[in-house]
Amino acid sequence: MIITVVGLGVIGGSYVQALKGLGHQVYGVDCDEETLSLAKKDGCIIEGFTDGHEIIARSDLTIICLYPSLVLDFITHHTFKKGSIVTDVVGIKSYFLEKALACIDPDVEYVSGHPMAGREKKGYAYASKEVFRNANYIVIEHAKNKKESIEFMCQFVSQLGFKSVKIMSPYDHDEIISFTSQLPHTIAVALINSDDQKYDTGKYIGDSFRDLTRIANINAELWSELFLNNRDYLLASMIRFEEQFDQLKQALLNDDDNALKEMFLESSKRRENLEK
Repeated sequence: MIITVVGLGVIGGSYVQALKGLGHQVYGVDCDEETLSLAKKDGCIIEGFTDGHEIIARSDLTIICLYPSLVLDFITHHTFKKGSIVTDVVGIKSYFLEKALACIDPDVEYVSGHPMAGREKKGYAYASKEVFRNANYIVIEHAKNKKESIEFMCQFVSQLGFKSVKIMSPYDHDEIISFTSQLPHTIAVALINSDDQKYDTGKYIGDSFRDLTRIANINAELWSELFLNNRDYLLASMIRFEEQFDQLKQALLNDDDNALKEMFLESSKRRENLEK
C-alpha cells in the first residue's frame, strides 16, 4: 500500500516511524526540507515532498497531520486517487468534518480519526512510535462511510500500537473530548497562571504539580482553534467542573470533614475504575 503522511511534526513523524517495517511504501509531505531529509535518513519514508501533488494522486491512504484549517486547505488544493482513503488527526470533528466532506471528491472516502496521543514539544525531533503505544484511538463514522473502510481503519491503527480503538459519531466525539482532553488543558493553564510568583515555585514542586501542569506547555495556535470550534461542549464540561470545585470549596468554608471525605472516596473509586 502506498501511504503518504502530510505534516511530519510530532504526530505525523510518529506515524512514519510506527509504519517503518510494516511493508508499506511510505512517503512524507512537509514544508520543511530538513524534516523530510531526517525522516528519509531514518528510513521512515522513501521520499519526501514539499508540494505533494504527484504522490498524493498515487496514494492509497493519505494521513493529514495538520491544524484543522490547514487540513481543509490541503484537501481543497489536492487531487486524491479515486478509491483511496483520506484521514486526519484533528482534535475536533463535527464542524470540521462537515466542511471536509463538502470539498473532497465523492470517489474518495474520508475516514476521520483522532489518535489520543501527543507531546508538549513540537516537531519531528520529538516524534516516536512510542507515542502511540497503548494509547487510545477514535475512528469517526459518518453516513457516507463504508463499513469495510471503518473496519480497515480500526485494524490499521491497531497495528501501529494503539491499545483501544473506538468508533464514534463526530458529535459524540466532540462531547467526550471536551471533557477528557480540552478540560484538562483549561485546568492546567488556569492552575499555572494562578501562581502569584511570590516564591520561586519550581523549587517547591513535586510530582503532583508536575503532572497537573505538564500540558500547560501548550501550542497556542492549535489549542485556541480547538477550544473555539468546540466551545459549547467545552463550556458545558467547564460548568460541571466548576460545580464540583465549588462543592470542595464549600466543604472547606463549612469545615465539613465528612463532605470532603465523601468526595475523596468517590474520586478514588472513579479513578480506580477508569482504566479497568
